[in-house]
Amino acid sequence: MLLTAEHLLNYQRCQRRAFLDQRGDLAFRSPPSDFLRKLLEDSALHRREKLSDLTWQSPVYAKGDWQAGAAATQALMGQGVERIFQGVLIVPPEEPEDMALAGIVDLLEKRPGRSDFGDWVYVPIEVKLGKRPKLEYQIVAAFYTQLLAGFQGAWPEEAWLVLREAGLYEVDLWQRVPQMQTVLAGLQETLRASEVPEVFISRSRCSLCHWYGHCYEVAHETNHLSLLPGVTPTRYAALQELGLTSVESLATATPKSLEGIPGFGEMNAHRLIRQARATVLGQAIPYQTITPAQVPTAPVELYFDIEAEPDLELAFLHGVLVVNRVTGEETFYPLLAEQPDQEAIIWQQFLDLVHRYPQSPIFHFCAYEVQTAHRLGQRYGTPPPVIEALVARFVDLHDLVTNSVTLPVESYALKLIARWLGFRWRDQGVDGAQAIIWYNRWRETGDHTYLDAIVRYNEDDCRATYVVKDWLVRECLNQTECQEASG
Repeated sequence: MLLTAEHLLNYQRCQRRAFLDQRGDLAFRSPPSDFLRKLLEDSALHRREKLSDLTWQSPVYAKGDWQAGAAATQALMGQGVERIFQGVLIVPPEEPEDMALAGIVDLLEKRPGRSDFGDWVYVPIEVKLGKRPKLEYQIVAAFYTQLLAGFQGAWPEEAWLVLREAGLYEVDLWQRVPQMQTVLAGLQETLRASEVPEVFISRSRCSLCHWYGHCYEVAHETNHLSLLPGVTPTRYAALQELGLTSVESLATATPKSLEGIPGFGEMNAHRLIRQARATVLGQAIPYQTITPAQVPTAPVELYFDIEAEPDLELAFLHGVLVVNRVTGEETFYPLLAEQPDQEAIIWQQFLDLVHRYPQSPIFHFCAYEVQTAHRLGQRYGTPPPVIEALVARFVDLHDLVTNSVTLPVESYALKLIARWLGFRWRDQGVDGAQAIIWYNRWRETGDHTYLDAIVRYNEDDCRATYVVKDWLVRECLNQTECQEASG
């Protein structure tokens, strides 16, 4: 069994994933999503582009045969080739109970020095799609230096990252190697353990993992605290120390018992206990009054949602649902840039549309629409007074919900809130990431069914926003007796 650089990377993100990757039942492992496939493809393309100006050789071996790959890499190193692309490194275990260490390095580059091969040594260079030199990347680069030390008989004095925007970044090996060895020891201990590490759901880290569905089922069956919004790993550890290991126990706690713990404070303590109580009760708990000025009702209202492709810095769809409360008419306008060079056109179409209803509030969910309006206004020369007047009409429903009412949901994302209110998207399992995939497939194939799916999804987002707004007005407007979950 090999312990690889990929295991080390994943362990830093989630101990449970590292364990399952080695010892989990593959029947519970999900296939990669379309978005993950795209990330992997983008990463491979980025790697090739960054190294396109260099000459290098690659080890030739049967795919999956690590030993053959290591032998082929060793042969190239022995020849003293200048660069080796995706060289395979394996170091046998020092103790019988240990695992062999292995990894595939993006680039091995020759430097003057002394190794088992001659008057040269190799240093590792890793190409990453990320913009920043994340610690987890640096730990992996330090891991490669340890592999090289065993492979070539000499420690490299350099290790590098090649980042998407920052370019070359030298890893401080004096600092990172000891950190890496501590992480590596923790990984080895985890993999030797008889039990799988406890589940912890963190949507930002878990959503792309192939074990997410399995872990979520485990968490859901046990009503795990990590499913509560606001329960971070640090807070979870503090709650465990207090014996608050279930949603029910947290719901009966007092804010005073949490306020003095680092990472909580008065506001977070009240918010988290209120969240537990809402979950146990299965109902909303209003705690701050909403006024008509904050969530206005008008004869005509606009509901706005954007689809964008971050890699292209492109807002390719402005969806606007126009709701006429006088006539009962609802009209959806999908302002779509079929090609990136049409972004300016749909931006102007959006401005023309909303200016037809100068007194209408524009409801959206989260701050992205405001940020994008400012960015597009600057990009296409829209006068600042026009943008300011436009943005003044925006009403962020996410901000209103999270600052006025606690809901029995696992996340304050639009989909979870709207689904709790009974709204259903026509296409299940679709999100903004899938819309990006569809847009790229449209550009590759010219198949309009991809655009149709994006428009349908965006319209449902707008209608979900409409549902949330009406619920806020109906249930939370002018609440005079807000239920403060203080016990």
